[in-house]
Amino acid sequence: MSPQLKLIALDADDLAVISAHVQDARVQPSDIIWRQSEKRLVVGMSRLDWEQMLDGEAEPRRLIAALRFDRVLACKSRNIDLAAADMILDLIGIEFHGQDAPGGSALLLFAQGGAIRLDVECLECELTDLGADELGTGLEVDGEG
Repeated sequence: MSPQLKLIALDADDLAVISAHVQDARVQPSDIIWRQSEKRLVVGMSRLDWEQMLDGEAEPRRLIAALRFDRVLACKSRNIDLAAADMILDLIGIEFHGQDAPGGSALLLFAQGGAIRLDVECLECELTDLGADELGTGLEVDGEG
């Protein structure tokens, strides 16, 4: 089992690494939390454990993870219904477009055509694994199922 990740992005190159780790993550709209007063966006997700897959493990594993952006000035979404509790969004990746250094916009892109744009004072993002997603693997858990 690969160790849980904790990655921090402070520039576009760092964010590209985080984007690779969250590619194909599953996100429910109810797990997208915008805390305007704290200038923070938190996204809960079930992400593929890409290291485990690259190590040749036969059965793909998913991890519960939290993606956090700080110093967010504005948060806008397109084609995402936050009231759709059962909807699952597939995260394609994250891009950063710098404007007035060190600020810019982070763009979270979803396969269903949805997007979230964050205008940030400066890029400050963290990805933290929280544990195995026993329900997201498709495997039966002892005593459950």
